[in-house]
Amino acid sequence: MTLDSTPSHLPERLARLEDLAGDLWWGWHADARTVFRRLDYGLWRATAHNPVRMLRLISRDKLDAAAADPSFAEIYDRAIGALDAARAAHNTWWTNTMPHVSGQTIAYFSAEFALHQSLPIYAGGLGVLAGDHCKEASDLGVPLIGVGFMYPQGYFHQHISAEGWQEESYERLNWADAPIEPALTADGKPCITAVPLGDRSVLVAVWRVRLGRVTLYLLDTSLEENAPWDRELSARLYGGDRETRIQQEIILGVGGVRALKALGIDPGVFHLNEGHAGFVVLQRIRDLIEQGSSFDDALAAIRRTTMFTTHTPVPAGHDAFPFSMVEKHLASCWGTLGANRDRFLALGSYDNGGGVQFNMTALAIRSAGSTNAVSQLHGDVTRAMFAPMWPDVEEAKRPVSAVTNGVHLPTWIAGDLTDLFTRYLGAGWIDRHDDPALWEGVLAIPDDELWAVRQSLRRYLFTFIRERARQRWVEEHVGIPRIVAAGTLLEPEALTLGFARRFTGYKRPELVFHDPERLARILNAAGRPVQIIFAGKSHPADDIGKHHLQRVYKRALDPQFGGRIAFVDDYDLHVAHFLVQGCDVWLNNPRKPLEASGTSGMKAAINGVPHLSIGDGWWAEGFTGANGWVIDGGANPDNPDAVDAADAQALYRLLEEEVVPAFYERDRANVPHRWIATVKQAIRTVAPQFSARRMVKEYAQRMYAPALERKLEVRS
Repeated sequence: MTLDSTPSHLPERLARLEDLAGDLWWGWHADARTVFRRLDYGLWRATAHNPVRMLRLISRDKLDAAAADPSFAEIYDRAIGALDAARAAHNTWWTNTMPHVSGQTIAYFSAEFALHQSLPIYAGGLGVLAGDHCKEASDLGVPLIGVGFMYPQGYFHQHISAEGWQEESYERLNWADAPIEPALTADGKPCITAVPLGDRSVLVAVWRVRLGRVTLYLLDTSLEENAPWDRELSARLYGGDRETRIQQEIILGVGGVRALKALGIDPGVFHLNEGHAGFVVLQRIRDLIEQGSSFDDALAAIRRTTMFTTHTPVPAGHDAFPFSMVEKHLASCWGTLGANRDRFLALGSYDNGGGVQFNMTALAIRSAGSTNAVSQLHGDVTRAMFAPMWPDVEEAKRPVSAVTNGVHLPTWIAGDLTDLFTRYLGAGWIDRHDDPALWEGVLAIPDDELWAVRQSLRRYLFTFIRERARQRWVEEHVGIPRIVAAGTLLEPEALTLGFARRFTGYKRPELVFHDPERLARILNAAGRPVQIIFAGKSHPADDIGKHHLQRVYKRALDPQFGGRIAFVDDYDLHVAHFLVQGCDVWLNNPRKPLEASGTSGMKAAINGVPHLSIGDGWWAEGFTGANGWVIDGGANPDNPDAVDAADAQALYRLLEEEVVPAFYERDRANVPHRWIATVKQAIRTVAPQFSARRMVKEYAQRMYAPALERKLEVRS
């Protein structure tokens, strides 16, 4: 079926509903969301905001009624017009700013992309960042093509047992409910490419996801022609052991380049988002050697057109494999590169503390023309961490720059705030949201109006929490303790802290419980209650993280805290929207400097939820003194126990002396003016500087365009 044909079940007047539903552009545009919300609000909620599934389930009567409703037709026409404009490749920021490199594309490789909960091919921050990057590239007209995996079983669903232990379950994606379609070659056939792996060849199918001007191609090994074990290679995100991981990374890198070639796409620039994509280099060197280049010339050409972003300040987080394992799985990949096999393996040779292995980050750094970290502090950490790669270069001159992460504001901003900003910043504010001058207008918003919106967003959060708990009770028959832990005893008007992120040791999820008696006094203070909502998953293999989660869950059941601790299970994009918009304070206390950037605090701040955080990652450059709070116990960083104790005491002092008093200090109209001043500063300072728009423009101007220019120079 072509995009121009009318599905048989759709009225002619609404012929393009399926086209709109199948392009995830709708997810960050109000009119498009309104189309589906008004079409059948009950079904919209029941399908977790999945319009593809909605259109499969909706009744013909509902469709006919909508087609006959002039007000609905007006919104529908507006959404379709905006979609067509969003797909146009002319008169964009990119074409107006970079006309000299038009006609070329950037291939953006990432192991995960978080685009919408209906496509669960993400696990956490890396995927959310990649998804926001693609969405902003679409808005700006940057000619980006994403390449990743189509995990049919996605990431796991989290269930918490009666004992508080995380249990994982995997749900196979219903392809009919997902916004995907087969990627077609020039002759109209489904794209399938072969990837040499070990002593065999694995077939890889390619799926297409539409995001306005950006297309995402997803690789899938679940084909009948493949052996059962090879079908499972793309089944789950980050599943299996190291053998599985290296095979997945060969599929992503080698298979991704081959898939683009099969589709007739010749990117001008390759952007490797984390080391998982490092084997892109192997296939590209091999292709150039087959075309007559020497190994040195091929590597030089690749360096001119490759950039690499690293997200991991933890040494153990960089994928590294024994050379024997690499050679085993690359056995049939070498081809014309075989004579230079040792030279290629040397590109990944590195000892990051566990002996010399083939390190995917080292491979990417040595093969890329530019390497960047994802915050200024992370740049410092990366230059120090990989110092042995540049033994004769002083730290400041090591070739690692920084592009601080940002978040896609249209995706994450609350609708109520969007309406408020339209009134006070002007109708076109969303198109100028990376302009710091625009956000000065936030200071002119009346405190009572902003406070009313913030209260509404908190109430939406608590309605969501109660309904989610009710669903668990009705559908899963969970016990009363699970219902209590889910947050049913929380007060909708109380100061609410949010802590939502991956549960792992360095993020210190239990820091706030360091002195439980003092915390209980803070939470249960008469007339000034405080409550904390936790959410997040542990990696299935991270037993330490699971134990942290279990202990936090048990705190939610401890009467000492008066029902003011909650754990919201199965954290995903849908849950994240409610939390970053509805909490009052965003709590973040990693062990410095182990957070590369962090983006959840950015999402919260643009919604008027100030950050209460260690000065790590983005907050080290984002804190102004007036837009949130920094936790700093001042202890010797070489003594982790002392740091934990000091940071916990600093956190308690901030809550007792600054955060709680500011929130509860009200005028006669019950408006907390001192609190709203901090809220305004959080929005004013974070929205422009830590937006994906600023970030993608920075990549485009500093890296994409120069690399494309270099390629044009070589061709001429």
